[in-house]
Amino acid sequence: MADYILAIDQGTTSSRAIVFDSMLKPVATGQQEFEQIFPKSGWVEHKPEEIWSSTLAVCGSAINKAGINPSQITAIGITNQRETTLVWDKNTGEPVYNAIVWQDRRTADFCESLKIEGHEPLFTERTGLLLDPYFSGTKVNWILSNVDGARERAERGELLFGTVDTYLIWMLTGGDSFVTDATNASRTLMYNIREGRWDQELLDLLGVPMSMLPEVKDCAADFGVTRKELFDGHALPIYGVAGDQQAATVGQACFEPGMFKSTYGTGCFALLNTGDQCVRSRNRLLSTIAYQLDGKPTYALEGSIFIAGAVVQWLRDGLQIIRSASETEALASRANPENRVYLVPAFTGLGAPYWDSECRGAIFGLTRDTGFADLARAALRSVGYQTRDLYEAMRSDWEESSGESANAVMRIDGGMVANDWMAQSLADILQAPVDRPQVIETTAVGVAWLAGYRAGIYPAQQQFSQIWALERHFEPLMSSQDADERYAGWLDAVGRVLTKV
Repeated sequence: MADYILAIDQGTTSSRAIVFDSMLKPVATGQQEFEQIFPKSGWVEHKPEEIWSSTLAVCGSAINKAGINPSQITAIGITNQRETTLVWDKNTGEPVYNAIVWQDRRTADFCESLKIEGHEPLFTERTGLLLDPYFSGTKVNWILSNVDGARERAERGELLFGTVDTYLIWMLTGGDSFVTDATNASRTLMYNIREGRWDQELLDLLGVPMSMLPEVKDCAADFGVTRKELFDGHALPIYGVAGDQQAATVGQACFEPGMFKSTYGTGCFALLNTGDQCVRSRNRLLSTIAYQLDGKPTYALEGSIFIAGAVVQWLRDGLQIIRSASETEALASRANPENRVYLVPAFTGLGAPYWDSECRGAIFGLTRDTGFADLARAALRSVGYQTRDLYEAMRSDWEESSGESANAVMRIDGGMVANDWMAQSLADILQAPVDRPQVIETTAVGVAWLAGYRAGIYPAQQQFSQIWALERHFEPLMSSQDADERYAGWLDAVGRVLTKV
């Protein structure tokens, strides 16, 4: 019987499952989109039951497409949209509110009040994060403060908090396992990444009882076994868990300090491995845990862009100028290269290095001949410009801290980078080489490796690094002068929408 790993990739706009074989090659995929809920401006929610039902459906779909029996699955790995926050009843599993998505900005005022009280340095020192609505802790506070009876129930020990990984594991195991991994814990504003524990002082500031929090494990560990009835009578072990961006870092084999990766999904997230150094950023980047194995955390600098692939969704669903994301490559190629149209996609504010939750999007440089092609190009370029914001800040922080040069090559992945025009544009704007791997869905690869490594069917880090395979290398074709002039135009456009100077 062949050994297979089932990787669950629960994302922001869809749930996906991929079956990998014993050589870490994808065999079959199941995918299902689910509803995005926008109750108010800047609010984003998901229905927990849709997260769960879609996850279960895609697991069955992938297994059926692979033509295998669940008994042939050695282990499950889970990677997930990070920071998205769920609170549910400890006894019934019933959520007390919708999942509040990482993009949601409703806790901006609470974050600002904590800053005014002078608490941000404490949070940053212990968690590596900034006080921003992006992270889970203030979302938990909002639920406890705004759902009738929730705070009292939480204080009585009746409610549980989890990011999506914790919720899925709890559901898969029938409530037997209430756990998370170090990477997801590091995104909550409640976890001390230097000491590897939940921090009572931070919990008190956020108003979150310790009893709500899951046990924190390594990324490759025993997270429990599934209920037999979910997989045709087979109880499958869950052996790998990592937040989606950390899973992509693993999947890109960025195991050496100084290595970069950037993932383009709904948002864009760039991580730079800093090894055993927890680097404090001077450029408002985040310090985070890249992965944790054998009880030892490996740290990273991270820059988060809230809107990447979501800007293409906006072209499709909002402006309705394309029918599918794949059309953007040809459309952008037809744009007048002399036009300088800038789209700042601050639909829910701007992430790193600006961290402005109140600013909103805008388009600059419109002329009489501006058309759909120019808007498509401006949308794709906006992702490249935001990536350069992160790229320059990360290199500066790392080189100042370590005295070593960062790797000049950026490894890219995610659905957007299948677009050749987009990948070439990244190299041009960054003025740096860009490598695209053979398997661009590296979040699933990373968590599959973690689960398979724990199960003993996949090789250790060094051997895994050696099988990482390049699909295409992109060198800059644009002159540095042209790239710098265009980037200066981007900085000017951003400066016009910022509310925080």
